[in-house]
Amino acid sequence: MTRTRTPLAGAELSAALFAPRSVALVGASADPAKASSRPLRFLRRNGFGGRVYPINSRENEIGGERAYRSLGDLPEAPDHAFVMTPTAAVVDVVRECGELGVPVVTVLSSGFAESGPEGAARQRELTGTASAAGVRLLGPNSLGLADIRTGLRLTANAAFAESDLPAGNIAVASHSGSMLGALLSRGAARGIGFGRMVSVGSEADLSVGEICSALLDDPDTGGFLLFLESLRHADRLREFAVQAAAHGKPVLAYKLGRSRIAADLALSHTGSLAGADDVAAAFFADCGIARAHTLDGLLEGLPLLERVPITDAPRNDFRVGVVTTTGGGAAMLVDQLGVLGVPVIGPSPNLVERLRAAGAPVTPGAIVDLTLAGTRYPVMSAALDVLLESGEFDLLVAVVGSSARFEPEQAVRPIIERADSSSSRRAFDRDLHGERDTGTTEFRPTTRRNDGDWPRRTGGNEPRRNDGNAATALAAFVVPEAPHAIESLTRAGVPAFRTPESCADAIAAAVGRGLPRALPGVRTGVSRPVRQLDEAASYAVLAVHGVVAAGHRVVAVNADATEALAGLRFPVAVKALSADLGHKSDAGGVRLRLQNPAEVSAAARTIRTDVAAHDGPDITDVLVQEMETGLAEVLVGYRVDPEAGPLVLVALGGVFAEVYADRSLRPAPVDRQTALRMLDEVTGLATVRGLRGATPGDLGALADLVVTMSTLADCADIAEAELNPLLVRAAGEGVVAIDAVVRLYTGTTKENAQ
Repeated sequence: MTRTRTPLAGAELSAALFAPRSVALVGASADPAKASSRPLRFLRRNGFGGRVYPINSRENEIGGERAYRSLGDLPEAPDHAFVMTPTAAVVDVVRECGELGVPVVTVLSSGFAESGPEGAARQRELTGTASAAGVRLLGPNSLGLADIRTGLRLTANAAFAESDLPAGNIAVASHSGSMLGALLSRGAARGIGFGRMVSVGSEADLSVGEICSALLDDPDTGGFLLFLESLRHADRLREFAVQAAAHGKPVLAYKLGRSRIAADLALSHTGSLAGADDVAAAFFADCGIARAHTLDGLLEGLPLLERVPITDAPRNDFRVGVVTTTGGGAAMLVDQLGVLGVPVIGPSPNLVERLRAAGAPVTPGAIVDLTLAGTRYPVMSAALDVLLESGEFDLLVAVVGSSARFEPEQAVRPIIERADSSSSRRAFDRDLHGERDTGTTEFRPTTRRNDGDWPRRTGGNEPRRNDGNAATALAAFVVPEAPHAIESLTRAGVPAFRTPESCADAIAAAVGRGLPRALPGVRTGVSRPVRQLDEAASYAVLAVHGVVAAGHRVVAVNADATEALAGLRFPVAVKALSADLGHKSDAGGVRLRLQNPAEVSAAARTIRTDVAAHDGPDITDVLVQEMETGLAEVLVGYRVDPEAGPLVLVALGGVFAEVYADRSLRPAPVDRQTALRMLDEVTGLATVRGLRGATPGDLGALADLVVTMSTLADCADIAEAELNPLLVRAAGEGVVAIDAVVRLYTGTTKENAQ
């Protein structure tokens, strides 16, 4: 009988994953050419101190060690089982683990949900079996995990065969197991070390968010790198991000899918405007997760996050200064920052004079170009002191040219000395003589105090205090291929970058995040059938929430409209009324500026004929609506994303909404301040901000409407709602909807009431 137990979580889960006292290698192979032979070799070669039990039903010995025929033959129930069997055997193995009391199982095998309907059914059986037994499941499709510091290499990833890997305190969680190897090898070349690394695979049970949350109280974990292919279990990822911010441990993510067509090609504009990458960007920003767009930016960016304090919202006033010995290299960085919307500011005239007085011959401009003079130690040292103490910059990037490779003691050493680390200077001296230090590489995260201050690290890249309040962080971009200089800067605690792209990427990621919001009870993973309401029914649903629509009536096509239109103000618009008609105007379903009931009746009959000619549905009713005017047409939409949960979107509206794609997106719900920031992000709304004397629109009422739509997140039956267009009137006159669409999950109370 299966032994039911409470599933592990928190510190107990972390211990079973990364510090097991014993592990079972189920399906271990004696053939060194097979991936299933690697975990045993890796564990032994790297000095894993726990007990290891290779299991193979046909072998008595593997690698000179006894092999067991089954889990039942083991002298104990291991803390962790790594399953490398054929797919068909996995469920039975997990069931046996449950019977024996094994708390955690990692599944290498593939052939589950990623392989189609049969695989999806197999995965449901797998998760059900594990859940019933209280077994926590990592995978399937997981290449395993490792702790570089302790010798744990419970993985089939060939990259972990490399010896003398630098250890550090950066935790890595990745959907792609092979990316762990890429980060390992690239990091080793830069002196960047990692601690705990995990390939999460398909996240059938354990997710990125839950695993990382279990590591937050680990004093040896200072920050997190995430490589994501999707936003599965986004609710757990958000919970982790909120906790990470509270612990002062930065999170940097890279997500695939920037160029992918929107996953949900909904009929509404909201579905097509809120593409997969827009959703991810909004989600990360709302969760305080910095996002890298380059692999080098992901690898090199975490130390910079620690030095750029996270703020209430993404910053648009961040001051970046550049000091350089090579104008061309600095121009490349400035150009990349400009592409990403991060401006570089030059020194003030007063600061230019102070630099000159200190012996740094500079001219006014966007950068501080020391020219070849900056390759001399005294000049670079003096310039750094003046710039860091000036209070004019939030971040100073030192861009070093060829001297970084051939004479690093001149321009690189002053940067390292500003890191104020004697051990780092000794490491720098070793590098100058060609000696590589393979010791532990760490960065130390900030910790957030109760007073809201974000203290800087000590004994590292401690920014010099300026005029009493702010601090200037220091980073370096090394233009030539100079591995010794990069490694020395990294060990000194200076964020160091090999390319202008990665440097700009990391800076944009750092300033583009805000403090995370906790959204308890957010619905994610929702994928249910929906039913679209017609326009009149959509207005009725939204009116309950306070959305005001232009005056309207429903009129039968063959009815006398005179009585039905009593009290309605002319001129009016007449629109085909059907939940099965997508864009009404495209099917001949709209007539405008009708002046009396007779024209309405004639238009209704014509609309019925025209829609039928476009192979549309039979139109039995039309919506007659008062014509309204406004200063701008806006789209405000709400939808439940299958991965990220409820979202609210505001965009330039009307028939060209998708053409211009001028929008702002946030996880829902939002407060009024956030709604106002969203409006600022929509470029087209400049026309109602009083641009060049134009009449200002009622942006306050529009912000309130965005908040109202966002609160649909509290309605479990609404899958999507959109107002397009929503007319923005002059300041003080409000906003009014002149078209709407609502989709309800089928089987809900509202859906059944329609």
